Amino acid sequence: MMILTAGLLLDALFGDPVWLYHPVRMIGKLITGLEWLLDRLFRISGEREADQKRKLFAGGLLVLGTVVFSVAVPAGILYLADHIHHGLYLLLSCFFCYQLLAMRSLKAESMKVYTALLQEGLAAGRKAVSMIVGRDTEALTEEGVIKATVETIAENTSDGVIAPLLYMTLLGVPGGFFYKAVNTMDSMVGYKNDRYLYFGRAAARLDDLLNYIPARLAALFMIAAAFLLRMDAKGAVHVWKRDRRKHKSPNSAQTESVCAGALQVQLAGNAYYFGRLYEKPFIGDPIRRIEREDIRRAGKLLVMTTVLFYLCCMACLFLYMALHGKVIL
Repeated sequence: MMILTAGLLLDALFGDPVWLYHPVRMIGKLITGLEWLLDRLFRISGEREADQKRKLFAGGLLVLGTVVFSVAVPAGILYLADHIHHGLYLLLSCFFCYQLLAMRSLKAESMKVYTALLQEGLAAGRKAVSMIVGRDTEALTEEGVIKATVETIAENTSDGVIAPLLYMTLLGVPGGFFYKAVNTMDSMVGYKNDRYLYFGRAAARLDDLLNYIPARLAALFMIAAAFLLRMDAKGAVHVWKRDRRKHKSPNSAQTESVCAGALQVQLAGNAYYFGRLYEKPFIGDPIRRIEREDIRRAGKLLVMTTVLFYLCCMACLFLYMALHGKVIL
């Protein structure tokens, strides 16, 4: 309970300082290195039908190697720290927990888009949003920039905050690193292009599995957050029930649909990735046109959803301790 509390407070106060080398970047370098090695060993850039099985096998090895290293290294550090002094173990655990959460950085990066649009115009907004989304941004309208930002906040409420909190609550800090390793792999190799369609499939499927419950919990807590923030909670429930499966990913539309309903706007739709048009259905109803202030509103949903889920985690941990006689009721 103390570790999660300290980690969330540190994240809320400091976010991800640029000068501090982040573990997710280390995991990213590990993935890049393993991909280079596996390409040398299995020639994953091959195009023939027979290459598909080789790519799938190599992708499985990537998942195995990334998960083992990403979990074993921090777990080993914590194990050694605990043998030196339990206080050192607690300090490192709090620090790792802080680095695995992304509420402050997600809100800060989205506000950079808001500020760029407000002060410098569309070109600056496109540049700012390109730092947080995977789609092509060069031709986005202002409405497109805002939609991309709101969608990113909604989706990453689950990926960047709720899921890490859930896995750390259940499995401790190593559980958080396990989730982050898989999620980072999906963001790097989980594309359906010629290179990654088969090589990245294992990472993408495992990411879908790990996010299945967190995404749905995030949606439910975001509905509660919309109610407390006096947004359109009824609309959030309605759009969530109707549109939560309108995405090729089984998880992404869960929070996007809630956010669209709560803000009374329409999200998603067609988008370009690597110069190729991908047709996507709309999520939500265009009750009103999306506007810059919706970035701020989505940020408020993010923070309130995080607070509510944190309180739920604390309540569950307290109940667990009470049932095991570690506290006196």
